[in-house]
Amino acid sequence: MSTERDAYGNYVDTGHTGPGPRLMGADTLIGDHIHNLKDEHLGTVKEIMLDMQSGRVAYVVMASGGVLTIGEKLFAVPWEALTLDTANKRVTLNIDKERIESAPGFNKDNWPDMANQAWAAEVHTYYGTTYSGDNLR
Repeated sequence: MSTERDAYGNYVDTGHTGPGPRLMGADTLIGDHIHNLKDEHLGTVKEIMLDMQSGRVAYVVMASGGVLTIGEKLFAVPWEALTLDTANKRVTLNIDKERIESAPGFNKDNWPDMANQAWAAEVHTYYGTTYSGDNLR
């Protein structure tokens, strides 16, 4: 089985069974920029949160603001709200920059309980994604 990656971190299908071009390592997204549809920089991918019961990506933790991580704010953005832009090696989020500045966030020393149903419903509502309670199952 071949598990070679291209320059963007996508697994390359070299004719053997195994990872194909639709798969990529989660660590290849860490540090990537997140832009909105107006091409404004919103932040960077800090972490990717996996739902261990469903095996799906639940959230991308986006870091925004601050200098050298001092004063930066973190935001849990539902995976469904994001689009991968492989051509520009970044992620896009359809939200105005002013709206992200007032989004529910947290700091690196005080993470929320992301498995809390009320918290998850609030975050999904803010980003306009569907939350049925099954998102974290």
